[in-house]
Order: sequence, then structure tokens, then C-alpha cells
Amino acid sequence: MTMFRSVVVGCGSYLPEKIITNKHMEELVDTTDEWIIERTGIKQRHIAAEGQKTSDLAIEASKKALADANMTANDLDMIIVATATPDQTFPATATRVQEALGLHTGFAFDVQAVCSGFVYAMATADNFIKAGQVKNVLVIGAETFSRILDWEDRTTCVLFGDGAGAVILSAREGEGKNTDQGILSTHLHSDGRYNDLLFVDGGVSSTKSTGYLRMRGREVFRHAVVNLAEVVQEALDDNDMDSSDIDIVVPHQANKRILDATARKLKLDPSKIVVTVEKHANTSAASIPLALDEAVKGGRIARGNVVILEAMGGGFTWGSCLIRW
Repeated sequence: MTMFRSVVVGCGSYLPEKIITNKHMEELVDTTDEWIIERTGIKQRHIAAEGQKTSDLAIEASKKALADANMTANDLDMIIVATATPDQTFPATATRVQEALGLHTGFAFDVQAVCSGFVYAMATADNFIKAGQVKNVLVIGAETFSRILDWEDRTTCVLFGDGAGAVILSAREGEGKNTDQGILSTHLHSDGRYNDLLFVDGGVSSTKSTGYLRMRGREVFRHAVVNLAEVVQEALDDNDMDSSDIDIVVPHQANKRILDATARKLKLDPSKIVVTVEKHANTSAASIPLALDEAVKGGRIARGNVVILEAMGGGFTWGSCLIRW
């Protein structure tokens, strides 16, 4: 059966210049470098400069992805930005990226699924490509989470950072088999019962304010390990594969302990897990594309490899994306 597949043809990423180390965090809140590393694996995080917006990070990552794909913005049919920290309430941050790239055709919009946002955006782009409505899509994960942190709350402010990553997806014909190049399947879930475990305590229609991120870390950890392992297995089952077929896992970089526990639950070799949380911290929707770009540029991902992306975020939302590179 001939069908369109979404093939990754370019990657790019951008991190703000400012870096805050754990030693610096010791000056801001009652914590220690040792405690942060032991509980999270994080050693530092990048923080956007004053006046530097989410769209600014997204634009830089997009330019690099386009260059990597040997394409220009005029080749694009669609732009999706996954973000929980948009420039404005409206219009979409994606339209800011569209304008900055000089693209005046096609369409652009945002997706909001917090840390799962990039996987949701990839699924959305994939379905547009499968439907034959677009050929080339720019998919971005970009966040300035530093703007919604309570810098006096030591349980959350040490965990997050800012950044952006992007990929270019292009339509290619496939045979509908798991040997096809491109996205093989995507799997999305949400459950609103867990709103109060990971949320921002503000909003336009509730408090008329931005609010701050609030989290009950122990409960989030427990749900994350179970949900992530299950959604990875779901992708494997859907494609008649097992964990031994996976070459590389590019997970949401929330916490090193979550990454390790998920790998154990799936019986995966730790060497197959891409880990960047120690230098990026949790960058929400940007974390997967940041890690993906680093893995590709570092030679850890080659054509033909089976790559799985997985994430869980506030909502709860969670999902996976299985790709034959």
C-alpha cells in the first residue's frame, strides 16, 4: 500500500547564552549542587536574556534546521510551534516565526501540550502530510520557562531552563511497512484528572495573570515512569516491533531518575538513551528537539535507525513518536 511518510530532513537548535549553574542556584534558594544532581541529574540551565522571547529562540533554531535541510522558508507549507510560553496570548508564536523567516504563504499555528508539546506537534504535522495537504513542515519546540518560575520555590526553579529545537518534515512515498523511512506512528494521550499535580496557577480567564509553575514532584514521577513505558510499548506493538528493535530513545528531558527508571522498565540498554538534562535542564516542549539535534549532530543517529521520541507533561499529557530515520 503506497502512502505518504513524514521524513526528517533537517534539525536545528538554539540555547540562550546565559547559563545558571547549580552553584549559582545555591545563592538564590536553599539548595545545594549535590542535592540537585542527586535528585535530577541537572548541573546547569540556559536562561533567556531580558527581552529575548520564545519566538526569538524558535527563529534561530528554525534557521539552523532549514540550513541543515538545504531548504529555504519558501519551501515550507506549514509551521507548528509547540510551546507553553508563547510571546503573546495571541496571535500564535508560529506566526511570528513565519514573518521573521520571510514566509507569506502557507499557514502557522501553535500547539500547547506542555512537555509533550513537541510529540503532539509531530503527530499533527505527520497527519497533515499523510492526508496529502502539505509537503514540507517546520516543527518547533520552544520555551522560555524561566518566565513562569517562582524563583523562591526551590522545588521547581532548579528544574527548568529555556531553549528551542526544530525539525523539517518532508513527504516521501512509503509502502505502509515498518521498514519505511519516516514517522511510522504517533500515539497521544491525556487525562485531565491530574491537573493539580503539574500546573501554572494563573491564566487569562481565571486570574488575569501569567502565574507560576506548581508541581507535586513525587506524584508526577510515579505517573511519568508508568505512562512513558506504556506509550513506548504501544508504539512498538503497533509496528510489530519490540524493544530490541530500538536503536535510540530521545526522551523528554525532565529528570535523570525518570529516564533511568523508564529504561529499566522497558529493559533498554542505558547507552541507547539520549541524555542532555544535565546541561539543558527541563526545557518542556523544547527538550526533545534539543536532544534530537545533539544526537544527530553527534553521530548517534544514522539513516535507517529506529528512533523513538517520548514525553509526558502537565495535563497530564503524554505521547510517543516512532521514526525510522
